[in-house]
Amino acid sequence: MPEQTVTRPLIVKRRLVEDQWVRHDEETVPAQGPSLVPLAVWQAAGRRDDLAPWLPSDTELTPALADELKTAPLVGIDFPKFTDGRGYSIARLLRERHGYRGQIRALGDVLIDQLFYMSRCGFDAFSLREDQVVEDALRALDTFSRGYQPGTDDPEPLFRRRLRELGQRHAQPALA
Repeated sequence: MPEQTVTRPLIVKRRLVEDQWVRHDEETVPAQGPSLVPLAVWQAAGRRDDLAPWLPSDTELTPALADELKTAPLVGIDFPKFTDGRGYSIARLLRERHGYRGQIRALGDVLIDQLFYMSRCGFDAFSLREDQVVEDALRALDTFSRGYQPGTDDPEPLFRRRLRELGQRHAQPALA
């Protein structure tokens, strides 16, 4: 399969940016980067600042692999189709269990209506499909003002925040 040369819109930390990384799907190390390459190619190439791995959705994120990924300049997670939600789990595990602090980028069949949920799971970069409208995607990141469940962006569930807020209100002295 030839290298991807189509430029897809890229949102990083809620801003449209120019993508400096080219997705390289071949099982060979590209001559020059920066390139997102299959995990096995990245592992075989040694540690290069101009190479970053992309993980297929069926990747088993072992502690050893997570430790290896900590040195990656970014980690791409592929969504082969929008109905495949395994990438959400990979991102969340990377952030919460393994402490990955670098960029986690959603690749593949990334839909606008999923961006808010992806961001709650640890994704901070989204390579949109060519047919997506960037302005709609940016608005979708703010679909909800609060999440009910804990996420990588806010580990406290909504009910605990509300209880804390109510407790603070009751703890304040009444005005005369």
